[in-house]
Amino acid sequence: MTDEQRQAPDREPARDTRTGGSAAAARIQHQTQWVEQQLRVAFERGDFDDLPGYGKPLEGLGAEHDPDWWVKKLIEREQVTGVLPPALALRKEDAELDSTLDRLNVEAEVRRELEEFNRRVVEVRRQLQGGPPVITPTRDVDAEVAAWRERRTARVEAQRAALARQQADQPSRRRRGLFRRRD
Repeated sequence: MTDEQRQAPDREPARDTRTGGSAAAARIQHQTQWVEQQLRVAFERGDFDDLPGYGKPLEGLGAEHDPDWWVKKLIEREQVTGVLPPALALRKEDAELDSTLDRLNVEAEVRRELEEFNRRVVEVRRQLQGGPPVITPTRDVDAEVAAWRERRTARVEAQRAALARQQADQPSRRRRGLFRRRD
């Protein structure tokens, strides 16, 4: 390294010969003016009108800083699910399992869903991770299939009864033959 290169960091920044000011400072000033002009033009065109949140206060001002604020907003905005610890996810799935089974139409699918649920419960019990304990019980497949059949039968009967009531409420029309005489 030469002496000039060693002394280079100590040199003053380049000066504009016309104004005597720093060239970098002038460039930043011109860039700032250009950005301000672009913003003014956009405001005049109405590009910032009708934006979501227009006229509303900014959220979180004055509140304590949360380092995970962006993750929480992402989860809320995108409605992300499945980020619970496995024990809590199983509790939630257990609570919703009957309605999940009721959406299935074939007994084999119901059995497969129950066996898969039981497999996940056993797998999570075997894991030695921290967090809440796994208190979700496994389900008896045959008993759950029998309960599914009963719920399905009750649902079909309720639909038939509703259809019968609806048909009874409608006035019956007699069909006349095409070539039948009117009296």
